[in-house]
Amino acid sequence: MQDVKTFGVIGTGIIGAGWAARALARGFDVLAFDPDSGAEDRLHANLTRVWPVLERTGLFPGASIERLKFCETLEEVATGAQFIQESAPERIDLKTRLHAQIDAAAPENVLIASSTSGLLPSEFQSQCTHPQRVIVGHPFNPVYLLPLVEVLGGRQTDSDSINRAVALYRDLGMYPLKVRSEVPGFLSDRLQEALWREILHLVNDDVATPEELDAAICYGPGLRWALWGACQIFHVAAQPGGMGQFLKHFDPSLFPWTRLEPPEVTDALVEKMHSGCEDLSGDTSIDELEQVRDDALIGIMEALQQRNLGAGAVLNQHQERIRQSNENQNR
Repeated sequence: MQDVKTFGVIGTGIIGAGWAARALARGFDVLAFDPDSGAEDRLHANLTRVWPVLERTGLFPGASIERLKFCETLEEVATGAQFIQESAPERIDLKTRLHAQIDAAAPENVLIASSTSGLLPSEFQSQCTHPQRVIVGHPFNPVYLLPLVEVLGGRQTDSDSINRAVALYRDLGMYPLKVRSEVPGFLSDRLQEALWREILHLVNDDVATPEELDAAICYGPGLRWALWGACQIFHVAAQPGGMGQFLKHFDPSLFPWTRLEPPEVTDALVEKMHSGCEDLSGDTSIDELEQVRDDALIGIMEALQQRNLGAGAVLNQHQERIRQSNENQNR
């Protein structure tokens, strides 16, 4: 693929800032744009906060926050970057307008990716002159740590654009997962949504509190999910017959426990969810909770590194490439 040296970021909220952090840690120059007042200061504050985390996961030669330039216009990013990641709010009218604007300004060989968590690329690429280079690269928060990025195109996206994006994301130390079909919500968010609906039902029906439901995940299946997904976990658990044996004994039709239709999100349910999470947080601020989360994620990833499994295997590969780049730099 085209040699990327400058990474463009359109929209610098939590997701956009995470992309900027990943690209800077890779040793790229980053051009960023966000029309919101105070966006530049917030971006610099976010990068300063997460940089020690990135130092722990590894920095490529030349990696520096100083390689960030906050631009005054979208067009300055579009004309100066070799890859552009849009992370604007989830509104199809806004995405469509932004992609048409980026497409009109960016050189034809520059890929344009959206961080959307569920909007379809066929819709927001519809007003582009070069829709074949418009894709989705859906990351997960915190973008600078979690390796998964779902990659898919719309009806007019060509396969070369998908492959080039996959190569770029892998170069950023990520795990690019090609989504075979243009399905709303893609893969991971559809799975998360099913769990989220069940959580809302259980709280709404006074079966459990947010704290109890989080405990039901983080002390059990959540630790397993960091290693493998549900399919492989169940396959291994059902030895010697594996998944075939598992489905004979655990056919979902035999256990109609869940209720996947969402409840009405009433004021009472919102209050239950909010107060329950506030009780769980106690006196710890959101910023402090983010630090705790990041430290814990690194600990999990470092532990997985020792077994070369899951996200730890991705991190091992990424750090090996950093080591090789440093050796080449010092020759």
